[in-house]
Amino acid sequence: MVEWITSDAPVPYPLAVERMEARANAIARGEAGEAVWLLEHPPLYTAGTSARIEDLKDPDRFPVYETRRGGQYTYHGPGQRVAYVMLDLNQRGRDVRAYVQKLEAWVIAALDEFNIRGAVREGRVGVWIERPEKPPLPDGSPREDKIAAIGVRLRKWVSFHGISINVEPDLSHFDGIVPCGISGHGVTSLVDLGLPVTITDLDLALKRQFVNVFQDQPAD
Repeated sequence: MVEWITSDAPVPYPLAVERMEARANAIARGEAGEAVWLLEHPPLYTAGTSARIEDLKDPDRFPVYETRRGGQYTYHGPGQRVAYVMLDLNQRGRDVRAYVQKLEAWVIAALDEFNIRGAVREGRVGVWIERPEKPPLPDGSPREDKIAAIGVRLRKWVSFHGISINVEPDLSHFDGIVPCGISGHGVTSLVDLGLPVTITDLDLALKRQFVNVFQDQPAD
């Protein structure tokens, strides 16, 4: 059974990485069980293994942390629910692509509880929301806004890092980067979409849908 851990106060990024790595190593050694850690960070940017320096538009705005997860630049801050997912893929199938697809399905299922239709797009990591009420892009394609980011790392087939979902962050904080290296499309949140959803509401949906997607026992 997966352990659910929730931090009420914002967690500094270096401390979060230290704790994640320690737990992942313990899982790999068979000394700890799997866990999902729900938290927020103070405002910061992280650079994944594919980050391009030209996508960091305002390097002095917030602290910038190099990280070994996949992906490019991402913002984390208050009002955004981060879920660090530490699972043993030795027991769940050594298939990175299938694992990422399950993370995407988990986010989409949780959003569906609030009648939000999320989608994945080829070549664009994360979960996206169609915005037909907004002007289309210059090439005529419909506008879509990103509501969730995904970035993972594996060590000895134990996963860490995970997902982030925008509940009510300051969306202007994303202006300091090109989020995930994708220009043209924007960023949104549950509250930006007009939903009075709290992080606690989202946590309950994530726990319910984790059971369905990952076939685990219900969370306490």
